[in-house]
Amino acid sequence: MSTETAGWRISNFREAYAAGVSVADVIEHVLEALSAAPRGVLIGEPLRDRARRDVAALTAATSLDRPLYGVPFLVKDNIDVEGSVTSAGCPGYGVVAPEDATVVARLRAAGAIVCGRANMDQFATGLVGTRSPYGVPPNVIDPALAPGGSSSGSAIAVALGLVPFSLGTDTAGSGRVPAALNGIVGFKPTVGSVSMAGIVPAVRRFDCPSVFAHDVLDAVTVVDVLRGGDDRDQYSRELPPSRPMRTRPIVGVPIRWPKSLGTSDAVAEWFDRCRSRLCELDVEVREVDIEPLLQVGALLYGSAIVAERTAAVGDVVAAGIEGLDPIVATIIGAGAGPSAVDAYRAEYELARLRRIAERVWDEVDVLALPTTPDVATIEAIASEPFRENEKLGRLTSFVNLIDAMAVVVPLRETTGVEPFGLQLVAPGGQDREVARLAGAFEAGVLQVAAQECTVVVVGAHLRDMPLNHQLVERRATYLGPGRTCADYRLYALADAVPPKPGLVRVACGTGAPIDVELWSMGLAEFGSFVRSIPAPLGIGSIELIDGRVHCGFLCEAIATEGATDITDYGGWRTYQAARSMPPLARSAIS
Repeated sequence: MSTETAGWRISNFREAYAAGVSVADVIEHVLEALSAAPRGVLIGEPLRDRARRDVAALTAATSLDRPLYGVPFLVKDNIDVEGSVTSAGCPGYGVVAPEDATVVARLRAAGAIVCGRANMDQFATGLVGTRSPYGVPPNVIDPALAPGGSSSGSAIAVALGLVPFSLGTDTAGSGRVPAALNGIVGFKPTVGSVSMAGIVPAVRRFDCPSVFAHDVLDAVTVVDVLRGGDDRDQYSRELPPSRPMRTRPIVGVPIRWPKSLGTSDAVAEWFDRCRSRLCELDVEVREVDIEPLLQVGALLYGSAIVAERTAAVGDVVAAGIEGLDPIVATIIGAGAGPSAVDAYRAEYELARLRRIAERVWDEVDVLALPTTPDVATIEAIASEPFRENEKLGRLTSFVNLIDAMAVVVPLRETTGVEPFGLQLVAPGGQDREVARLAGAFEAGVLQVAAQECTVVVVGAHLRDMPLNHQLVERRATYLGPGRTCADYRLYALADAVPPKPGLVRVACGTGAPIDVELWSMGLAEFGSFVRSIPAPLGIGSIELIDGRVHCGFLCEAIATEGATDITDYGGWRTYQAARSMPPLARSAIS
């Protein structure tokens, strides 16, 4: 098998190694390809010595069962790799890292091989990808366009097929904008769910590591390795409990394009095609007002919050170290101006606007937006650097400020990939649900995913029945029909309002299979659901005809005294339908 790795996914590396291809040979090929990368992609030479040491340690263990065994990757230049210089895109800031950042350590433990440091907008201050003394990496779709930043080199390396994934960071959109502009996937997890320890901060409480990949599956694989608490990071937290999506997800789209957004005709037309693709997945598309979100995002650079950038690296900027980008120095220097009073006022305004903006989650499960309202050319950025940069972040800057997560996925068509990306945004904690929807958009097929608790539904909670709303309100997912094993009897309970059946397990050979439905819901939702169930019904274990056992509705045996045995109807829905028939037809069924 060839070691030509251009464009390989993670699965291709697994297949090659399983077939006996040498890890050392593959990584040497990757290092050689990286050394020939266009100017501006890498900072310095590939990390050959480090990669070779890691390969030797990995192959000495001989086990292939690590999730990222022998898979090469790059890191953005603000992420520490032990023994290499972290410069955050500024030569005068560079210092040799004494240890790996937590994200690098976790990837290495999973078998991945770090092969180089990727270029970036200096100090992660920019979304254009042009604010670096190390050059501007080329946009892979159109070299006249900006590559996007600040994680420019990380995105371009993946888009060029040099590595299957890379690490960036994201505060205002740095892990999403370059993904969109180069036709790849960008995964920005929930803030705090992936450690920032060993990473040069930008706006520390809103910073988040991000992942670039060719497809959603690879991005999810990497994020799963990275996720988890870390005592080295004071903002680290476990992934917060997610609110399950509805069985048929509601996807919010802009009811209008606000004039301030500056949406180009090309982006609007492209988004209409994205909307059509979402409709083909059988999600519900609902129009919402995105203006409050834009107001939140404007605070990141347009208020005293910008002082957090000064708190991070303002001292070295003020010292006038070698290689400072003048635009970056201006932005960070301006953060020294606001007072503590200004900072608190900005926090109060953020809290007010956040409360308004977050009402959108009462209406929808996910927001679907273009990642950028337009593209930016290299020429336009040179002429209007602040305006063009601000434009690229209008639809991304709000996300971390309202504790949301996002995945960017390209619209791949027969005509190729355009320099736009669909951004799917949801409340923090819904990383897996949104990744599933992004994968469905990518593949054109939405698979129904079961949640933590499967519930067997027998009567009034069946679809189109009076109490089904209690499942829908808890965002339960309908999994399909089922049947119990043959050891149950079904009764129509007397005086139940609304009418309900009672399912009772009986001795072997004295019952019959009963038609049921299978639903799933989150653990917290299941707890509240169980509390709502009145006697004589309760939740117990129900055996299905295929041998599976799930929680479901059972009835106290004493409640069946005087109740009508309706077992022969085979299920509650059939019994209810029979009751509405004329007497002659009803007797024929019974």
